[in-house]
Amino acid sequence: MSEKKQVLGYVHSTESFGAVDGPGIRFVVFLQGCKMRCKYCHNPETWNLVTDYSKLYSDETSDAEREELEKKIEENTKLLKDKGVKIEARTPEDLLKQALRYKPYWKNGGGITVSGGEALLQMDFLIEFFKLAKAEGIHTTIDTAGNPFTREEPFFSKFNELMKLTDLFLLDIKQINDDKHRDLTGFSNSNILDLAQYLSDQGKHMWIRHVLVPTITTDEDDLKKTKEFIDTLKTVDKVEVLPYHKLGITEWERLGIPYKLEGIDPPTDEEQKLANIIILTNKCILPKHNQIMNRLKCTCFLCTQVLF
Repeated sequence: MSEKKQVLGYVHSTESFGAVDGPGIRFVVFLQGCKMRCKYCHNPETWNLVTDYSKLYSDETSDAEREELEKKIEENTKLLKDKGVKIEARTPEDLLKQALRYKPYWKNGGGITVSGGEALLQMDFLIEFFKLAKAEGIHTTIDTAGNPFTREEPFFSKFNELMKLTDLFLLDIKQINDDKHRDLTGFSNSNILDLAQYLSDQGKHMWIRHVLVPTITTDEDDLKKTKEFIDTLKTVDKVEVLPYHKLGITEWERLGIPYKLEGIDPPTDEEQKLANIIILTNKCILPKHNQIMNRLKCTCFLCTQVLF
């Protein structure tokens, strides 16, 4: 066995004043690496894994194997740099020191959010980083698509350790239909839905996010099934239906990757409203909400948004 090394996080970028990545104002860390290939991804420059993070810090990894992994880091870092993507290797201590500069602004439950790429690919780093954050009393959030999740070892034990250090999970449910999810991302959604159920069973707070893409995630039956699944979860504090946008196209072009959704526009107001009605609303509080007079009296989302 080789001697255990200093755990590093391979960071794509940071944001000092994030306002949409959890409650309050947050320091947001974007880690490098994602295995999914979402057709609407607006950060394809974060895809490259740099190395196999799980093996890099494993006690079972030999010195020779680790040397090969570190060589891959150098090669991929140079490759990304040549394409204008700068990756930094950061220690948990150094990154927390940077984050703490902004702690005075973390009002209303603010704190630190780690996103990606896919944050769960770098769990060794996340565990050490969040241990330090919790020692400072900081609210911690993970923004994840859930793709790495498995109940197999060694992932599952590490995830349980990380889960205890995490206050909130922002979880993407990209498409409830497994076949369509595979077409959209390249992977099944079965382990992602399992993650959602597991977090619910463990009492971990979640925000669920669903990106609305015309012709891909706007089918009414799929939206209803998404709503039905979310309703089985006991710890969902918030659900967001986010409209697809084209802001990432320039990154695809810069990296020389053919954009997969050419010709697809953002959802119309009508498509967005319908998705909101299906996913975000419970039943109207009035027994006859199809009557206009009752809708005029009702303040639930369905009546106010549909009628007005």
